[in-house]
Amino acid sequence: MAKKKIKTFVLDTSVLLHDHQSITNFGGHNVAVPITVLEELDKFKLGNDTKNFSAREVIRFIDKLSSNGSLQEWIPMGDNLGSFKIILDNHPKEVNAEYVYSSVKNDHKIINAALCLKESEPKSEVILVTKDINLRIKAKALGIVSEDYETGKVSADSDEPSSNTIEHLDSEIIRQVFTKGKIDEDGILGDKKINNGYYILKNGKSSSLVVYNQWENQLERIEKEFVYGIKPKNAEQAFALNALLNDRIKLVALQGVAGTGKTLLALASALEQHKKYQQIILARPIVPLSNKDIGFLPGDAGDKVGPYMEPLWDNLKFIKAQFGENEKKHKAIVEMQEQEKIVITPLAFIRGRSFSNIMFIIDEAQNLTPHEVKTIITRAGENTKIVFTGDVHQIDTPYLDENSNGMAYLIDRLKGQELFAHVKLEKGERSELANLANELL
Repeated sequence: MAKKKIKTFVLDTSVLLHDHQSITNFGGHNVAVPITVLEELDKFKLGNDTKNFSAREVIRFIDKLSSNGSLQEWIPMGDNLGSFKIILDNHPKEVNAEYVYSSVKNDHKIINAALCLKESEPKSEVILVTKDINLRIKAKALGIVSEDYETGKVSADSDEPSSNTIEHLDSEIIRQVFTKGKIDEDGILGDKKINNGYYILKNGKSSSLVVYNQWENQLERIEKEFVYGIKPKNAEQAFALNALLNDRIKLVALQGVAGTGKTLLALASALEQHKKYQQIILARPIVPLSNKDIGFLPGDAGDKVGPYMEPLWDNLKFIKAQFGENEKKHKAIVEMQEQEKIVITPLAFIRGRSFSNIMFIIDEAQNLTPHEVKTIITRAGENTKIVFTGDVHQIDTPYLDENSNGMAYLIDRLKGQELFAHVKLEKGERSELANLANELL
């Protein structure tokens, strides 16, 4: 049997910040980190964001390895793992990235480190691994094999609908669903049956919206009802409200383009159930615009993050506007705000907390990494419901794509679990103009 050729994977900063355990995720192959990356990690080690946590964890891991010898020599990482070392960005003999690209940048130093390693160890296949698409292209242009970091990536089709239509059913089945409100599943769904799955049962012009209740093995009818002044305008919105209001479902993913009502439905459902929870928290990750950190904005911390939270406030204002100022539900919202029973905040401000008796809504979840999503969910305590909303096609961070973001990862890994429901909202309901933009621009 031929011996497996050992590869050497060179990791850049984006990979280490994306997954602090990435160094150990290459099987029996060797892993190298350019010394320039160590300098970049040093810049990220302070702070409370996930990238700061990841930087600290990577630094601790490398420090632990260094106790076994010099980091400029290959250090075995353990059983079924390869070896690790830090590589220098000395000028390669044949091709110099800084000379070719006419600038001294950390990206070019990282490429040079990979080129030097390739020259010094010609028998090893050197592969640069980075989440930075442009860095991959630059490396390939200079003859370095370069790949994306694949751990945590999903292969599922993000355009696949979350609900199914079961057609040509016996009209008696639909009649029983309408009259009784539920019916035994008895093979009606066939191979499309999935826990907490949503379906449209059809026979000609007759149809019914149902959800599969795996606990009773029944199909239960779903009606379009007002929830805190908001009424679902299509089947998918009705499915979403069913998942959001179901006490047995503890984790919900609402996927859809802008204007489909993801955040509005989640917030309305939370308000409808506010007596079940001690607090409602709406949060979203801050992805600075134009690659500028929020520090350039004027004011204190609250002033700086305010613009990023405005879309969440807009949804709350819209729900309040459904009622007059003297109506009970309008007063209830105002009271919840005053008592901080409903809180709108950047995700970074609540990182590290444990959540009990809380309904937690995370907006723009497509901008989270799989590790960040896992961290949030593992913080859930008793009587906590977590809702992720987002559009996997609308990613604002440069190191994620529609297959590697936390939202897609969550849907792929938890689909069919008893505590989880996924609804994809297809139709925009914001306005005809917004729908036109989503379809044609």
